[in-house]
Amino acid sequence: MEIMVVVLIIGILAALAVPIYQHIHRSSTNARFISDLRTFSQAYETYAMKYGKWPPTADAGVVPTGISGELQDSHWIAATSLGGNWKWDYNHPRANGFIAGISIMGITVTDDQMLEVDKKMDDGNLTTGNFIKGADRFTFILQK
Repeated sequence: MEIMVVVLIIGILAALAVPIYQHIHRSSTNARFISDLRTFSQAYETYAMKYGKWPPTADAGVVPTGISGELQDSHWIAATSLGGNWKWDYNHPRANGFIAGISIMGITVTDDQMLEVDKKMDDGNLTTGNFIKGADRFTFILQK
C-alpha cells in the first residue's frame, strides 16, 4: 500500500513537471532564435553600412558572398534552433514586397510558436510588420 502511495505521488509530480519543462524548453529555443536573428541582422546592417549595398542573395544554408567577415559562418550554416536553415533574400522575385531580409526555410515548429516569436520581436501578427510568414518561409525584413 505504501509503495502505491509513493508511486502515485511520483506520478503526480511528473505530471506537473513535464508541462513546465516543455514550456521552459520552448521559451529558451524561441529566445535563442531571436538572439541569433538579431545578431545576423546586425551583421547584415554593418555590411550594408560599410559597402553601401546589401550582399547578393544566397541559397538557404549558404553564406552570401562578402558577408563572412561580419558573421560567424558556422552559425549561419547550422540549422536554426527552431529547425530549418537561414537564407539571405535580396531583391528576390518572390520576396513578398521587401528588398532585403533574413529568411528561415524549412522551419519545423508550428505557426503558433512562430507567433510567439513575432510577439516578442515585432507586432504579434505574422502577416504584417517586419517579421512575416511567406508561402515557404518566415522572413525578418531589414529593408522594405
